[in-house]
Amino acid sequence: MKVEKNAFGSLDETTPIDLYTLTNDKGISVDITNYGGIVVALRAPDREGKLEDVVLGFESLEGYRSPTYLEENPYFGAIIGRYGNRIAGGRFRLGGKEYRLAQNNGPNHLHGGLQGFDKQVWKATPFTAGHEVGLVLEYISEAGEEGYPGKLAVQVTYALSQDDALSISYEAHADAPPC
Repeated sequence: MKVEKNAFGSLDETTPIDLYTLTNDKGISVDITNYGGIVVALRAPDREGKLEDVVLGFESLEGYRSPTYLEENPYFGAIIGRYGNRIAGGRFRLGGKEYRLAQNNGPNHLHGGLQGFDKQVWKATPFTAGHEVGLVLEYISEAGEEGYPGKLAVQVTYALSQDDALSISYEAHADAPPC
C-alpha cells in the first residue's frame, strides 16, 4: 500500500497543485487533487480483471479550469460546499438576518458559489494506517466567503482499504452556534 504525490499543475506562479495517488496491494488506485478535493481517477478491475479508470476526469488541472468546464459547472468528482444544491434567489434567512450569496446559476446559488470548495486549494496530509492508505484534506472557509456567515473548518478524509473500499468522510466545525 502506498501514497504517491505528483505535480498536477499550478494556479499561478506561486500556487502548485498536487495529485495524490492512493494504491492498495491489489493495484486498485484513486487519484485525488488538493484543488477542490477532486477525485480525478479511480482504477478498478473490469470483468476480465483489467484495471480501468471508472470516473470522469481530466488529465491535468487545466481541464478543470477551462472556460468550457467552468461555464457548464459539472463539478466532476469535487467537494462541493458550503452548501450542496441550489439556494433559490441566492439568499437565505438565519436568526432573523438575511444573507445574500454569490449567484452562479442564474439568480441562484449552486454548490457553494463562484469560488466554492470545488475551486479552493486544500491542505493535504497523506497517511497509512493499518489496512488502509489515505489523504486528509483541510480547508478553512472564512466568514463572509461567498456570502456565508461564520468561519467553517472542514476536513475530508479519503481512505482506500485492502478490501478495495474507498471511503470518504466529512467533518466540519463552525465558530458560531446555529441560531
